[in-house]
Amino acid sequence: MNQQKLTGLVRSFLNLFLKSECVLCHRSAAREFCPYCLRQLQGCQLADPTQFWDAQKRVFVWGEYSGTLKRAIAAFKYENNPQLGKPLGCWLGEAWLNSPELAIDNLTVVPIPMNREKQKKRGFNQAELLAESFCELTGLPLQRQGLERVKDTKPLFELSLQQRQAEIKDALILGKDFRRRLPRDRVLLVDDIYTSGTTVREAIKVLKKSGISVYGTVALATPKKIDRRQE
Repeated sequence: MNQQKLTGLVRSFLNLFLKSECVLCHRSAAREFCPYCLRQLQGCQLADPTQFWDAQKRVFVWGEYSGTLKRAIAAFKYENNPQLGKPLGCWLGEAWLNSPELAIDNLTVVPIPMNREKQKKRGFNQAELLAESFCELTGLPLQRQGLERVKDTKPLFELSLQQRQAEIKDALILGKDFRRRLPRDRVLLVDDIYTSGTTVREAIKVLKKSGISVYGTVALATPKKIDRRQE
């Protein structure tokens, strides 16, 4: 067991007996966030999470990637707070269920994967934890390893359009869950942040090559304006 995972387990164990503190401001808190930070986070929620769902993108997003939500995602991913996947994934699931025109039943949820070594170092895949909580609330089945990332890609937000496309090319393959048995239903992809859509398009391409249809993508956050250079 790596040190990050061990630290997270110790923290979770101690929180059972000690008063918890907010992961963002370190004030006393009964749950992951104090009331103040919770209000700030809820203020990041988009009024219409379906605004990016169209014939081209089919992307459903809970909130704007800025302010307190951006800080919470950073704390989740980079400061060893896997427990944040629970509330953040639940909020995403609640918003999805509140959009009955999209929230159909015959879907299989697949998280965008991390490279194996990078996930081992971090201790978890944030998209998988979000998907887990999302599925607990929505009742949709989860295939954790529907996709596999075989290339340790650089952070795409640092790259130009051409560099992103080159970096993600051949980075994903069909995961062992789907190599054993293809899903009967369409796939719903889950990721933490949707920006240019480069990774999602590569995932869709890989799945389609195996005859798997993708219904759409749900993401926790996106910048105020999705990068439209790739449309």
